[in-house]
Amino acid sequence: MSATLILASSSPRRRELLRRLGVDFEVASADVDESARPGELPEIMAQRLAREKALAVASCSGQQPVLGADTIVVLDGQVLGKPTDPAEATAMLLALRGRTHEVLSAVYGWNPLTGRESCLLNRSMVTMRDYSDSEIAAYVASGDPMDKAGAYAIQNQAFAPVAGIDGCFSGVMGFPLGDVVQVLRQIGVDVAGEVSAACEMNGARCCQVDSESGANRRMMVD
Repeated sequence: MSATLILASSSPRRRELLRRLGVDFEVASADVDESARPGELPEIMAQRLAREKALAVASCSGQQPVLGADTIVVLDGQVLGKPTDPAEATAMLLALRGRTHEVLSAVYGWNPLTGRESCLLNRSMVTMRDYSDSEIAAYVASGDPMDKAGAYAIQNQAFAPVAGIDGCFSGVMGFPLGDVVQVLRQIGVDVAGEVSAACEMNGARCCQVDSESGANRRMMVD
């Protein structure tokens, strides 16, 4: 019998998305320094942090497989992390308003039972709508931006910050389900659920289906 997967994340969004895949898992929060290293490229940073989170948990998980993830928002080459206060959240949302930015989501898995590890990086281009100053103020006051890279949640229906995506909806949420499934299977963890069904619970077409059919992955968000 295989050991239960450990998700190295306290994110409720990642827990929800992983449950949709029918994976049996436990949660252990990883305490790592998420600061960028001097001269570190955003894509390297995302993959490094996903790996560090997983391995930080693996050090005390015995023989259980671990899964880590990290998401980075990049605007004009600058990494936008999680805001430290409402003023920083407001500044991020103002900078992103009406513009296109990149979201990088890395997933790393390690299974001590099989000796296998795997890491994938998901890239999505996200265009924000031209929301108003008053909408920003109300959203920041709700507290929702404070634990999110770039200070927004694509799935927040009240604020609805995103106008369109070229890439992966769940990746912008911080947990690209197609990549998660690939990583888990590569390290020997069974996945019972279907990616497309799990993705489409977000109300957006699954980019894995579009990729297989050769369709354009550009999505407009209502």
